[in-house]
Amino acid sequence: MTIGLDTSVVLRLLVGQPADQWQKAITYLDTLARRGDRPVVSDLVVAETYFALQHHYNVPKKEALATLRRMFGDGEITSTGAAGEVLAAPNLSTAKPRFVDRLIHHGYIDGAGAMATFEQSAKKLPNVRLL
Repeated sequence: MTIGLDTSVVLRLLVGQPADQWQKAITYLDTLARRGDRPVVSDLVVAETYFALQHHYNVPKKEALATLRRMFGDGEITSTGAAGEVLAAPNLSTAKPRFVDRLIHHGYIDGAGAMATFEQSAKKLPNVRLL
C-alpha cells in the first residue's frame, strides 16, 4: 500500500520537534517498512514543507532544499510528482526560475503540456508561453 504523508508528518521527521511527534513519525515509518508499505509525499506537501522550514523554523533556503533532497535520497520516502527530479537540479537555491516555480512548471507540463506565465525567468524552461 502507498501512504501519503502530510506536511505535519514530514516537518516532524525533518526537524525532530516536538520530540514526541517526531518519535511517533519515526515509529510509523518503521511500521510501514515492516509491512512493505511505501510512504510518498506530493509536490504540494514538498512546497509547503519548503516554505515552513524557512518561515517557521528559520532554515535558510539552501539548507531547506538540501534537507528535502536528503529526504528523498535514501529512497525510503518517494515523491508522487516531480519534486525529487527538481530537487536534483544544480544550484537550485539561486536558480531562476526558483524551486516552487519549477515544481509548478513540471506539474503543468506533465498534465497540460504547456504553461503560460508573466515570469520572464520561466522562458528558460520548455513549453512555456510568456504573456
